[in-house]
Amino acid sequence: MVLSEKIRAEIDGLIDKIKLDQCDDGSWRYCFESGPMTDAYMIIILRTIEYNDEDLIMKLVNRLLIKQDSSGAWKLFDDDSGNLSVTVEAYTALLFSGYIEISNEKMGKAEEFIRQNGGLESVHVSTKFMLALHELYPWPSFFPFPLLLMNLPKSFPLSFFKFSSYVRFHFAPLLILGHKKFTTKNKWTPTIQHLFTNNKFKKISKKRRFPAFKTPFIKTFSKIGIKKAEQYIIQNIEKDGTLSSYASATFIAIYALLSLGYEVTSPIIQNAVLGIKSFLFELDNSHHIQNSPSTIWDTALTSYALQEADVTLNDEAIRSSSNYLLSLQLKIVENEHTIGLGGWGFSDSNTQNPDVDDTQAVLRATTNLSLIDDDYRNSWNAGVKWLFEMQNKDGGWASFEKNSSKYLKLFFPIQNFVDTAIDPSTADLTGRTIEFLGSKLKLNMNHPRIEDGVNWLINNQNEDGSWYGRWGISYIYGTWAAITGMKAVGIPSNHPSIQKANNWLLTIKKDDGGWGESCKSDIERMYIPLSFSTVVHTSWVVDTLISINDYPTKEIEDGIANILNWLKIHDKRLTYPTGGGLPGHFYINYHSYQSIWPLLTLSHYLKKYKTSD
Repeated sequence: MVLSEKIRAEIDGLIDKIKLDQCDDGSWRYCFESGPMTDAYMIIILRTIEYNDEDLIMKLVNRLLIKQDSSGAWKLFDDDSGNLSVTVEAYTALLFSGYIEISNEKMGKAEEFIRQNGGLESVHVSTKFMLALHELYPWPSFFPFPLLLMNLPKSFPLSFFKFSSYVRFHFAPLLILGHKKFTTKNKWTPTIQHLFTNNKFKKISKKRRFPAFKTPFIKTFSKIGIKKAEQYIIQNIEKDGTLSSYASATFIAIYALLSLGYEVTSPIIQNAVLGIKSFLFELDNSHHIQNSPSTIWDTALTSYALQEADVTLNDEAIRSSSNYLLSLQLKIVENEHTIGLGGWGFSDSNTQNPDVDDTQAVLRATTNLSLIDDDYRNSWNAGVKWLFEMQNKDGGWASFEKNSSKYLKLFFPIQNFVDTAIDPSTADLTGRTIEFLGSKLKLNMNHPRIEDGVNWLINNQNEDGSWYGRWGISYIYGTWAAITGMKAVGIPSNHPSIQKANNWLLTIKKDDGGWGESCKSDIERMYIPLSFSTVVHTSWVVDTLISINDYPTKEIEDGIANILNWLKIHDKRLTYPTGGGLPGHFYINYHSYQSIWPLLTLSHYLKKYKTSD
């Protein structure tokens, strides 16, 4: 069988598999799988409010035990030597569950790992925060100023509303808790003092600091700030009970509401728990609490990939998925009045937080239908308008915000703060948006918006020829997005920027003929290779090379052959995390990716080289 026939057979098999996975409402609901954090926090919150769903708790305990490494640690990715913070979170949750004793051999191994790696004092600030809520770690000194951010007008440089929307949903409840230094404790709360390595931390102090700021003025402004933070939480609770569809934000919100006097039996807290429970996903050997279902993202990418594989618009899979996506376009609201349609969010329960990446993905998936159907055309036109409006002054695109202030980082020297609070232009968002505008709207460098975007990419290319991708792993992802975007708007392959990137990609090819990048790249902010290739990374690189080369090269054909072979074996090449969330702390194995990106790359190969074989 010649290569093109093998590719066509694989494409047909992927199409059949994907169609079988589709839900009745037209969506694709693949698992958004991350590390132990959400499973651990769910156990802790259930025990904290004595919501004793023993079946769920046991499922999550089983998940944590399955995911523990033989070293005693919990990892975020295969080549991780063990992550201290998630190990502490999992260890604490298992003790909270009441099903695992401290004398358990697995717990002993975890304790040894924790102490050898710096103990509780060395965990991530978010883990310290969780522990402090339960009197397991000292609340840090908390200057009253951050709470006062709630009182500053939106136009002020340090306003609460200058933060990215993702951070605002987490920061509003955090401001309340940090100011009040709220703690809670009950019969389920374990003792973990033995995990400290420094005696000075072992005595947990609840005393407030900065007494000089207990003035009537500060007290009044604090009350106003707390009230505004509470209102922000309430206003952003979704129909499913979660805070903006994020489990992580909802966990913090529950504690914040408890600190304000809400009873655990109150509907708002009970509904929040039900909302998080709805994120439970059943895997082959365990159950996992997703941080936020990736339904819109997965559905848009899957529908687009099917269309690139020549599945027609009349196919029920395309029609039903497009109808589903159309129904979830968010409205633009000003002063409580709807003034138009805007973009799309990540999850189907998200009604208030559109982002550039999901919007370009949905628009890409519905472009063809917009040409023949008025309903789609109106929705599509509004989405494109919103996408254009989100372009930054520097020419690039960010995720949630426009022209985010880069100066906020100077005032808040908090771990990972820059990675979340600041929302600058990125290569992946800019590249994918330009690729959409070029491939679907047929725009090129004669359009000033395109010219600005391409110039941003050229000016932000790394010295080695790569680009860093914010929401994928990592330099391969950013480079794929940048180059395919530039090619779609007419940048020639002999352009120095493209040649530089092409040479870099060929340089990092692995001996097995594929490509693989470690999640450590995200932490170190430099390319770090994996010891093995992944199907997703190889698909991204081969897709990039296809966009550059008029004829198939040896590297392209080797990559295609590997994709065909590796899809037959379900191993770490398919399951290694290739999605990024928070450097060093949150990585995603999108279960959709093992089908979407190979299908897209194989289809692009046939479309471009169908006469070559």
